[in-house]
Amino acid sequence: MGFAIFDIHYAIQCHAKSSSSLHIFGDPPADVRPRFRYWLPDASVNSDVVAADIKHTADIGAGGVELVPFFEYGGTLNPNPPVDWSTYNFGTAPFVDLFKTALKSHSEHGLVMDFAIGPNQGQGVPAEPDNEGLQWDMTPYTVAVPGSGRFGGKIPGWGSGNLVALVTALVKLNETITFETIGLAGIPVPVTYDRFVLDHKTLTEQTRRVDKHGNVSLRLPRARSGTHYRLFAFYERLAGAKNLAFRSSQHEDIFDDGSYTVDHFDARGAAVVKEFWEDHILTDEVAALLSKVGNYAWEDSLEMHFNVTWSRSLSERFQRLHGYSIKPYLPLLTFRQNTVVMQKDQPGTFECVLDTEDEGLSFVNDFRATLVAGYKEYLTAPSDWAHDLGVKFSAQPVYGSVMDMLSAIPSLDAPECESLSFSDNIDMYRAFSGPARLSGKRIVSNEMGAVRGSAYNYHLPSLLFSVNRAFIGGVNKMVLHGQAYSGAYPNTTWPGHTPFTYMFSDLFSPRLPTWEYGLRQTMDYIARGQAVLQSSVPKADVVIYHKDSATTIENIYQGEDLVKEGWSWNYLSADNLALEESRVRNGILAPDGPAWKAFIVESTQNLTIDAIKALDRFARDGLPVIFSGGTPGYYPTGRDTQKPKFDRDLAHLLRLRNVHTVATGSVARKLRELGLRPRVEAKTNGTCYTTWGEADQYSYAVVYSDLVSSTGSITVDSTEAPFILNPWTGDVSPVLVYTQSRSTTTIPINLAGNQTLFFAFSDKLAKDHLVPCYHVRDAPSHVLGTDVTENNKIALKVAHSERTSHAVLSTGRKVSLDTSCVPGRLQLSTWTLTAEHWEAPEDLYDSQHTVKYNTTHELTSPTSWTEIPALTNTSGVGYYNTTFTWPPKREHNARTARCSPANLDLRAYISFSRVIDTITVYVNDQQVPPLDLTNPVADIGPYLRRGVNTIRVTVPTTLWNYLRTIFNDLVSAGVSASRFGGPPPAGEAGLVGSVTLTPYRTIVV
Repeated sequence: MGFAIFDIHYAIQCHAKSSSSLHIFGDPPADVRPRFRYWLPDASVNSDVVAADIKHTADIGAGGVELVPFFEYGGTLNPNPPVDWSTYNFGTAPFVDLFKTALKSHSEHGLVMDFAIGPNQGQGVPAEPDNEGLQWDMTPYTVAVPGSGRFGGKIPGWGSGNLVALVTALVKLNETITFETIGLAGIPVPVTYDRFVLDHKTLTEQTRRVDKHGNVSLRLPRARSGTHYRLFAFYERLAGAKNLAFRSSQHEDIFDDGSYTVDHFDARGAAVVKEFWEDHILTDEVAALLSKVGNYAWEDSLEMHFNVTWSRSLSERFQRLHGYSIKPYLPLLTFRQNTVVMQKDQPGTFECVLDTEDEGLSFVNDFRATLVAGYKEYLTAPSDWAHDLGVKFSAQPVYGSVMDMLSAIPSLDAPECESLSFSDNIDMYRAFSGPARLSGKRIVSNEMGAVRGSAYNYHLPSLLFSVNRAFIGGVNKMVLHGQAYSGAYPNTTWPGHTPFTYMFSDLFSPRLPTWEYGLRQTMDYIARGQAVLQSSVPKADVVIYHKDSATTIENIYQGEDLVKEGWSWNYLSADNLALEESRVRNGILAPDGPAWKAFIVESTQNLTIDAIKALDRFARDGLPVIFSGGTPGYYPTGRDTQKPKFDRDLAHLLRLRNVHTVATGSVARKLRELGLRPRVEAKTNGTCYTTWGEADQYSYAVVYSDLVSSTGSITVDSTEAPFILNPWTGDVSPVLVYTQSRSTTTIPINLAGNQTLFFAFSDKLAKDHLVPCYHVRDAPSHVLGTDVTENNKIALKVAHSERTSHAVLSTGRKVSLDTSCVPGRLQLSTWTLTAEHWEAPEDLYDSQHTVKYNTTHELTSPTSWTEIPALTNTSGVGYYNTTFTWPPKREHNARTARCSPANLDLRAYISFSRVIDTITVYVNDQQVPPLDLTNPVADIGPYLRRGVNTIRVTVPTTLWNYLRTIFNDLVSAGVSASRFGGPPPAGEAGLVGSVTLTPYRTIVV
């Protein structure tokens, strides 16, 4: 009876009428494809070269560039530029001309362009230094009050800015602490600071008692032995911080002074940017071009330096939001309240905490919430401005600063994270994408591929590792870090301008051997993955609560049960629960978006009062709420503790019918007890991450094998026709081996480590594809692949087995598979290697020419170039050649006497055990479709012929093994490559490992 149901179902598929929304999968359009972050050295460069570089991105499969006026990282790497940056500053006439050239080149080649809204990272623009929309800072000072309790005279720090507040407090305990941290240069740095424990009852604002000369006369109670009073003075001032700084001898206009960072916690900061663009860049022609090919106006992460993160409007905003003044509590903001990632070794010279249970954390939390509110106001302003230009706004929000990242994400058109700071962490990607998906953001972007110490030494499989982890975490747009300007630049040696002075990967350009040999296939892979992920609504099984007042990049969920049992998840902050999309319908949270089936709260988290209210509402509306490991903590806010109310509200919540408490690591078990199951359930011997999405005419599943191989199956919550989407070739083909129940489909899978599979489920795809009206329910492991014949039958590609095995069809028929006559695997071991050496010209400052010459080497097996004496320090392209006779001869014995290779129509798969960079395969001069670099296996059956066959393999290397030999002579924009230390060692290159042919015979069932 089950067979009949499956057969009828599949017969309906065979006659489906509608086409699929996957029509762009094979060749995604420009706006779907990945882009390069294009490092524009400055506006002095050759505009024809910029136009050609943009054309090259189209040739290589990118959708355009993200134009970043680099200016040597804002002058940080080189405050003495080799050209006059006053003349070529951001917004000058040469820059506007270059900007138009870039836009026109995108238009000519059918591309789209993202652009930074300022130089360097886009965090400011040239401006008058006294513009109050620029970045503000607050500086704290402190001094002890004599034991008598009397203080008379000038307060500490007077004259360093506008006085915000003077506060006195009794210090009950003080100590000096030293610790070691890792600075930005990557080396240990000692940090020493004073820690004061303050009597919370003695915090007193004394600002009104300070006269206009900074003098104050105070009489405080006499401190008992072991304690003392202190004065704390706080001053605000324009920080004078620049996102483009250089030494200039003239100061005639705003371009002579670089570019100032704007206030990011008030809309006035965005207004400075808008006014600059309107005054200096947005001609009618530029505006028209932007509306045609502009995509995202963009800003990088908040790499800003403060003593205390501040805005001039913060005190007033704080009072309005929280109903009390922040000023008496400013001593609590003196330590680690700046850009904590950029300033690990500059946390502050003293720290103050209160003698209360939470040590004053409630005031710190309110301060950080105020920063978030101001930052959201800032983000809204450039978003509105971008929309007026006909583009959208993207930025990297919050992380590295003392704010809740998840709270700010919904304020952007396209929130962007980065593989560097996120350390390729799937859990953090799921946290980042959660609020984006809840708020309906179609694009979640990623600054992809920056790796410290990998300039010219970045391998494409490493890029794929990062891309695949981002994909499975919910990221669907990659901006590759980055494309180097390929023209000549002053004081720069071969191989050309190198942003970040050889610190970070990678410098994509035609200078790299991989540019012509393999990069296109990788770009197409990313594009097709993005096409699937961008054209559907991503779903996840459950959502997990996470509230940080300052974002940390680390694993959040503490159990392993969810991933082991195939569940997918996202995270939401307490702030996200107030969004209008955060609603439950039919027991599902955000049903038109991520459609989470349950809400999980771990005991390690701290709940806000408002979060408890939201969870109460969710539970009453039918959403299961699961507390894991016990009850969570209290997230303190405000002057008056709400802990008693928190305890009452939480106790009431825990008594609701849809609220459950389980032990740590038992969430998955409770979900099953509630009758829930993952949308994509992976049962394998490895660790697989999954995701699910839905579009108008299809659903998709993505499966990723983490680090090591995984064999087993996936079960999806669908009975529509399954298809496999090959993002390396663009092929869409029916899955032919699977089983179905009344509500699910189970597909066997076998993934290599870091491999990703894309599946589509649609009864409508059959209109465009041959789909047999039956399928295979069970097949042995030596079935290497399947195909559909011209007469709509299923062909199994079956490798050697000593025993006769069987395949079971959905019709119930059992088919015998005899492959005892098929030869076993054979190694291709003898190769001729023609190594094309890429080297610098005799004039090292001739960055436009690469010297190339060939050497030939006979190899008994594929071997790294570092193991071949003549190639140890060589970079370039390897052309490998080998021959073999087909079909292979078998050892003759009684069992094989009946076997006739001619009658078997033998074919073969080729497989490579390892890929260091990328490989392109030719069989008898016919190019094999691109191989999945994470699982480099290809069916070469169509290209084989009887007799002698030739296989050619083209393998590019990085430039590193050669560059390291001249490393101390390399210079970019006048800065030595060895500025930050010597070169890393040489790495493997070329074709390595084993190359195997696996013969098979085709059996039609």
